[in-house]
Amino acid sequence: MFNQLGVIGCGLMGGSFALALKRAGLVKRVIGYSKSPSTTEKAKKLGVIDMAAESALLAVSGSDIVLIAVPVSATEATFKAIRHLVEPGVLFMDVGSTKRDVIDAARRVLKERVASFVPAHPIAGKEVSGIGHADAALYTNRQVILTPIAQTAPELVQKATDVWAAIGSQVLRMSPENHDAAFAAVSHLPHMLAFAYFNSVARQPAGRDFLSLAGPGFRDFTRIAASDPAVWRDILMSNREELLKQSMRFRHTLDAMEHVIKTGNADALEDLIRSSSDARSGWQMNAAKPPTNR
Repeated sequence: MFNQLGVIGCGLMGGSFALALKRAGLVKRVIGYSKSPSTTEKAKKLGVIDMAAESALLAVSGSDIVLIAVPVSATEATFKAIRHLVEPGVLFMDVGSTKRDVIDAARRVLKERVASFVPAHPIAGKEVSGIGHADAALYTNRQVILTPIAQTAPELVQKATDVWAAIGSQVLRMSPENHDAAFAAVSHLPHMLAFAYFNSVARQPAGRDFLSLAGPGFRDFTRIAASDPAVWRDILMSNREELLKQSMRFRHTLDAMEHVIKTGNADALEDLIRSSSDARSGWQMNAAKPPTNR
C-alpha cells in the first residue's frame, strides 16, 4: 500500500487512477493539483482526492507515488516544477499517448533523477474529458504500456507493473520507439482520419442534410472525432514523424483502391475489399502482445 498518491492533473485519467487505487485499497491518501482551483475543488467534493495542493511541487511533497496526467505538451514544464522532489524510491509515472518526446523531456530536466520515472501509456479513455467523468473502472481489463529506458530503476518498473495489475490492467513493456510507431498506426492515424473525414462531410454545402441521413456505420466510424481537440492536437503534433509515415502508407492503399474504381476493375476492387474483410474478421482486440523491438 502507498501512503500518498500525488496526482498532477485532476482530469479523467488522473482522477480515474486515484479512484481505482482507492477502490483497490492501495493508497491511504490522495493529494491533487490542477491549474484550475475549481477543478481540484470539484475533485475533492467528488471524493476523488482528499486534499488539494496549491502547486505541482506540493502534490509531490510527501507522496510515494505520483501520476503526471497533463497534456503531453505540458510534461516538460511539469518536470521542471517538481524536479527538486523527484527522489529515489518514489514512483513517478505519466499517462501520455506518446513516449519519445516525454522521455526526452524527462532526460533533459530530471537528468540522473530520471531513474525514478517510469513512462506509462494506459490504453483507456472516453470521448468526454474532465474530473466529472472520472471512473474507478476506466483501466479495468485495459492494456497499459510501460516504456522504461536503460536508466529507469528496475524496482520501480516492477512497482509500476504491480500497481497497474492490481487495478485490473494488463501490463506490457515496449521500447519508446516501437510504442510511438505502433500507436501512430492504430490510434493516432485513425483519429486524424476521423477528424478529417467528419470535416469533409460537415463542411460540404449539403453537409447538414447528409449528416441527417447518417446511420450506425457513420456513427461508429466517426465516434472518435468527438475527442478532446487540445489533447489530440498535442498528440498528433508530438508524434508527427511516425504519424506522417502511417499517413503515407494509408495514401498508397487509398490510391490503389481509387485506381481500380476509376478503371472499372470490379474484380480487383472485390479482392481489395475481401483482403480487408477477412483480416478484420480474424482480428481480436488485445489478442497478441506487440513486439518489443522494431
